[in-house]
Amino acid sequence: MPELPDIVVYLDALAGRILGHTLEGIEVAGPFLLRTAVPPIEAAQNRKVIALRRLGKRIAIGVEPETARDGDQESLWLVLHLMIAGRLHWSERRVKPDGRRTLAAFHFDSGTLTLTEAGARKRASLHLVRGEEELNKIDRGGMDVLSAKLAEFSKVLTANNHTLKRSLTDPRYFSGIGNAYSDEILFAAQLSPVALTQRLSTEEISRLYDATRKTLTEWIDRLRTESGIAPGTTGKFPEKVTAFRPQMAVHGRYGQPCPRCGAKVQRIRYASNETNYCARCQTGGKLLADRSLSRLLRDDWPRSLEELEERKSG
Repeated sequence: MPELPDIVVYLDALAGRILGHTLEGIEVAGPFLLRTAVPPIEAAQNRKVIALRRLGKRIAIGVEPETARDGDQESLWLVLHLMIAGRLHWSERRVKPDGRRTLAAFHFDSGTLTLTEAGARKRASLHLVRGEEELNKIDRGGMDVLSAKLAEFSKVLTANNHTLKRSLTDPRYFSGIGNAYSDEILFAAQLSPVALTQRLSTEEISRLYDATRKTLTEWIDRLRTESGIAPGTTGKFPEKVTAFRPQMAVHGRYGQPCPRCGAKVQRIRYASNETNYCARCQTGGKLLADRSLSRLLRDDWPRSLEELEERKSG
């Protein structure tokens, strides 16, 4: 799923292509993509784009009101949520959506923005809302860590006693952080994903705050560099948006050596996701219980890296 760094770079790329340009037409071919009926999607057509905004992991495109036509003084907002498999693409030629992989096309006077979604399960969404009040109802309200002070971060983090992994990825607490970047943040902070937020020391909270800001900022800079985006340039449109990148330290690197200590990266699997971590760097060498395997093995579940290696060698 595209997370904060990916969404920021999407917005960077869109700014030079659609901001100030007219949205001439919208074609929605995916039957479950559009989640609102009022105002009708046609209401956003033939209007100039006046704003771009990130709402957590969503992209909001604001178009100007047309007072002369409908008396409306509030901007309309197209809000895109790409979910796991949704991606955006840009073409200077007109593209028609097929309803199978390409679910929608937004035709601007400068080119066409398409939304695609791989796989059979279509979870991406498009909302059209009027005005700031309706837009705010879509926003889950999580804190923007990049603009927050340490005290604000600490207050949100410790308001409830959850695991660090859950708290960082809860959109009501923190904005735009998902499964991939939470793994990288916790590795950078050298903290266990299952540590409880209200049991953290002041020093650990400060370390997590610094790691969160540094990790997100470094990845934004890295993705901007990859796309060639710099002030005054549009760069390449980001086409290779993925949750698994070779430069990541632990996410998606189960069984591979930790870049800090060389121990093998471990994982906790749950549903369709998994948490990756380094036991030596983050949990004092303790293996965290994998829901499926630890329940099956019970007392035979290895408790440390050393015990795991002994069993493998035996």
